[in-house]
Order: sequence, then C-alpha cells, then structure tokens
Amino acid sequence: MSASAPPGTPQSPCLTAKQAAAYLHLNEKKLYELANSGEVPAARVGGKWLFPRRLLDEWLLEQAHGGVFTDRLLIAGGDDALLAAAVRQLAAELGAEAFVAYSPTATLPGLEQLARRRADLSVVHWGDVEHSAALHATLLRAHPGHTRWTLVRIGQREQGVLLRPGLDIDQLDTLAAFDVRWAMREAGSGAAHFLASSLKARGLRADDCSAVATVHGEREAAALLVRDAADCTPGTRATATEFGLDFLPLGWEALDLALPKEIYFRHLFQRLLARLGSAELHDLAQQLGGYDLTALGRLLPLG
Repeated sequence: MSASAPPGTPQSPCLTAKQAAAYLHLNEKKLYELANSGEVPAARVGGKWLFPRRLLDEWLLEQAHGGVFTDRLLIAGGDDALLAAAVRQLAAELGAEAFVAYSPTATLPGLEQLARRRADLSVVHWGDVEHSAALHATLLRAHPGHTRWTLVRIGQREQGVLLRPGLDIDQLDTLAAFDVRWAMREAGSGAAHFLASSLKARGLRADDCSAVATVHGEREAAALLVRDAADCTPGTRATATEFGLDFLPLGWEALDLALPKEIYFRHLFQRLLARLGSAELHDLAQQLGGYDLTALGRLLPLG
C-alpha cells in the first residue's frame, strides 16, 4: 500500500482516534482527554484527531523507560551564557553518541515550544527573584499538559542593562530619558520583562526609550553594542563580561528549567545537570560574575 493510504489503514503513518485507542489499549474518552491536554502526540485535522504512529511509539518508549534510551536533548527558552557553555562542553563530550542542542527563543516562546513537544526543556526567567517561584509556576500553568511538567532551578543571576564602553551613564532614568540608542529584546523575553518592570517602578515605560533595533537573543543584542550599532540593551552581567561591555545592575532573577517529569530522568538531562555542577563550570560562573548556583538542581513545585 502507498504512503498516501487513508489514516487508520495498516500502513498509514497516522491512526484515527479509534485505531490509536486500540493501539494504546485505552478507551477513546481517555485518549481524547490526553490529546486535548497535549499529553499524547496528536494533530486536529478537519475537526478530527489524527495520531502519528511513529510519535506514538516514541511516546510509549518515553513513558515506559523515562527517556533513558532517548539520544537527544533539545533546549529552548531564555538565553544564558553558562548554560550555553555547558551544552557546548556536553555536546563535545558526547560526539556522535547523542545530540544536545540549545536554541534560545525567549521565555514565553520557549514554553510554547515545550507545550507543542518541539523542545524537551525550556529556560525560564521572569521577574525578580523574590517572586520567581510563583511567577514561573503561573507561566507554566497557562499551558495544556503542564500537570506533567516540573521546574528545576539552575540558580540566580544578575539582570540589568549592558552598556557600550565609554557611555558613562549609570542611571536607568537617564538611559530612558536621553537620546540613547537602545537595542530592545523581542516580545516574550525575560530580559524585556525585567526592564519593563524596572522602568515602571521609576514611573517610566519602554516606549520612553529610543529603540533603534529589536533583536532575538542576548548575544545578538550584545554584538550590536560591540559594533557600535547601539548603546545599551537589557541583559545579564555574565553577557556583559563575556563581550567586554559595561553593566548597570537592576536586580537578581531566578533561572529555571521547565521540562516534562519523564525527561528529568533522561540520562542526557542528568548529564547536563552534572556538567552545570562541575568545577569547570563553577569557575566559569565566577569569572563571568552575576551567578549564584547554590540551588542548582532543586525541584520546584507548581502548586
């Protein structure tokens, strides 16, 4: 039978709800609940649910073994210099044994990719550290399937404004009020949210700043400052150190990883945590500055 066979036929890559329920030994009502919550791979086409056979097999393997046989780890969400270094080191160590990749997409888009099963885990940082546990849990609860997710703390980091060397401005009010060239971050980024909150506390808005660009990712923003295409951008002390930029501190935030509970036990994730806790990464965190990794690996409740 050709690859274009109707859904539900023996060789079709997709199964109907009835076929998928029989395949998974579930009743159709339970299957629909799992599909609507995003807990089982499915697509709604023409008002009907279709279930990709290959993804169902992968999902079953994940459920049965906690992902210990899965040879990939795809990371989305917020941008972080220390995590990027850990991923590079782990990827070099693994070689062709497995695939580990980090594609920063900002906090809110990263959670959307996690909900759609396009990423295995997502970096979350949203607001000041004192309210981070509640804020991060609220963000996760906005997505279907969040009941199977958990939060793992990386640590805390210092958030602020990256400054072009020689700018000689040490007040946020001045940066907002004067004709200073801002490279703003994309919507949904934790850095943009932290800046907006800091400006609001001073009676200002992001619209008061003279934006010359909107960029995706902290490194792209920092590169604009290095090339003298902008004067300042929201970001972390670690990135300022990495790019040789000046830094105006605004406060501390929590840096967490959101992931399905089964992926927590995946051997690649455990190796990533071990790499983040290594002496080499601890030394790098001290060199970059603006990190507190005391809580690395702590599991956080969503309730």
